[in-house]
Amino acid sequence: MILVEIPDVVLASGSAGRQRLLEAAGIVCAVDPADVDEEACQTSDPIERATELARSKLEIVQERHPDSLVLAADQVAHLEGVTFGKPRSPEDHLEMLRGLVGKRHELVTAVALGWGSERVEFHEITGIRFRADITEAELESYVRQGEGAGCAGGYRVESLGPWLIQEVQGDWFNVVGLPIPRLVTELRRMGFRLDHVACTRVHG
Repeated sequence: MILVEIPDVVLASGSAGRQRLLEAAGIVCAVDPADVDEEACQTSDPIERATELARSKLEIVQERHPDSLVLAADQVAHLEGVTFGKPRSPEDHLEMLRGLVGKRHELVTAVALGWGSERVEFHEITGIRFRADITEAELESYVRQGEGAGCAGGYRVESLGPWLIQEVQGDWFNVVGLPIPRLVTELRRMGFRLDHVACTRVHG
């Protein structure tokens, strides 16, 4: 694999899934999760909420790594304008999944990049449709597995999720954790290019 050698990339998240996505794209990074009180964010609009949280994470971690390229992200799921985040308990998890059965909802991922004085923010939206024939027993079994307990919406698309999810409309990577194609586009706009041995920043 050719690794993209962008100096000192720091992921402002403890998400192993996001780290794996970056590494699969050849971007090796350090991990320094930002401690952000998501409940303190009062913004209800899903795009604004995800962006505000990603921006807050970036600002916190940039203070600790002022010379690094810091990447922060946040996901917000919403159904018909009503946002929902990570389940607070197994009971909440089950109720959240019940509300998604047979319906299409959207997942917003906002990304904030910071390097010195440069700042880039963007978001990606992906639609997810849950199967209509999911039984209560299946939902209870999924909650017991615990795999979606730490995820927005209460599910993971890449593991047992296909038993619940009928269709993904848009960027698959976005649902897993990061919109990788869009992220690479933004890195290229910042001047990074992949050559035969490494990624270099083009000046001028």
